[in-house]
Amino acid sequence: MATLQELMAQRAALDQQIAETKDRERGDAVAKVRALMSEYGLTPADLSMRTPRGPKPASKVAAKYRNQATGETWSGRGLQPKWLKAALAGGAKLSDFAL
Repeated sequence: MATLQELMAQRAALDQQIAETKDRERGDAVAKVRALMSEYGLTPADLSMRTPRGPKPASKVAAKYRNQATGETWSGRGLQPKWLKAALAGGAKLSDFAL
């Protein structure tokens, strides 16, 4: 059975071999990519796979309801606006505000 020191030495040797192999294979891959880029006339911009990040812009939804007195509108999505809640509480019907 191997001692802890022997195992640690083997581990260090393996880590070194892994690093050297990774560097060599990475270099080979870069050389292949450069050769293909040269062969097909590609530029780094052609290889760009970046996509815009961040939230997508919210799409506008057409208004379905309008307050005739103020011109305020509501699309029917989300919470009802205060002007509509107040009018509905006062006895108006939602269809009264439909466009």
